[in-house]
Amino acid sequence: MDFIDKIRALNATAQRQLPNLQTEEATKHALVLPFLAALGYDVFDPTEVVPEFTTDVGTKKGEKVDYAIFRDGTPAILIECKWSGADLDTEHASQLFRYFTVTKARFAILTNGLLYRFFTDLDETNKMDQKPFLEFNLLDIREPLVDELRKFTKSTFDLDTILATASELKYTKEVRRILNEEFQAPSQEFVRFLVARVYSGNKTQAVLAQFTDIVRRAVNQLVSDRISDRLKQALADETSDLPLRSDTDPPAAEVPPPSSKDVVTTPEEWEAFYIVKAILRQRVDQSRICLRDALSYCSVILDDSNRKPICRFKFTERRKQLVVFGANKVEQWHDIIGLDDIYAHADEILGVLTVYGVTSL
Repeated sequence: MDFIDKIRALNATAQRQLPNLQTEEATKHALVLPFLAALGYDVFDPTEVVPEFTTDVGTKKGEKVDYAIFRDGTPAILIECKWSGADLDTEHASQLFRYFTVTKARFAILTNGLLYRFFTDLDETNKMDQKPFLEFNLLDIREPLVDELRKFTKSTFDLDTILATASELKYTKEVRRILNEEFQAPSQEFVRFLVARVYSGNKTQAVLAQFTDIVRRAVNQLVSDRISDRLKQALADETSDLPLRSDTDPPAAEVPPPSSKDVVTTPEEWEAFYIVKAILRQRVDQSRICLRDALSYCSVILDDSNRKPICRFKFTERRKQLVVFGANKVEQWHDIIGLDDIYAHADEILGVLTVYGVTSL
């Protein structure tokens, strides 16, 4: 199983087990230890993954950090765990800070089993940074972050490689955070910066107030246009992949236009469709996979036939649901948080093809 598949499997486990994880110990056993195992470490080998790692720090004796991952006989990563419902923004990684200065570990992780924050000593040597250089959310899997997380696996772990990218990751994350804040609520400094480039008159408070709304609308339009351009490009790429047909060929299965002017296929539905299509194309020709939209849901069907439903999306502002059709078209409903969660149900989606007699390309 590839690393990202292990992470997706953990995502499915986390969603299923989350209501039962009411203590720190339950979180460790259900989420943290499987996470370390996914990284390739033997959680049952006390020379590799040391639970309750103890090092005396100054006058404090017998303090323990939850886990330490050892490499070549020395601690490389320190891990402090909180229960799954803990808010890591309000939790203080005091033990991690103290242990970081007295061990040879160069990395520390603060986690609640769902969110993993990775620290090192970029700002001051041998002193753990206040801010993490990498954050990974198990409930919101993003492939670029999975690639960064992969560097911590036992088979690929290289101290110099990780440290070389840690600084870029940390400051890229901070810049993105600041830009996001400015896009949501433009500050006067940001508005002044833009006004100076587009407006030659006096920059009065009334002008700045007017441009604050203009900047907000311009940013929203820019983001919307970028999403639209990406969808158009994705559709063009999909079309270019289809084989050329002659006039004598039978008509290919195509995605039919909406049956009503009130039906609008949202960008989120298109993205979900492409995810399902990526899952299915390993077993069936992509031209057989079609989208059929309706007012209250969006369906993926085989051979442009309503008699061959594969799955259905039902997305609202408050809830996202994936419906997979099993034997006898029995509906299996799944709540999902992000669209990447669809990958956790890949085997189930592929299983629908078997019902229609499709076993391989």
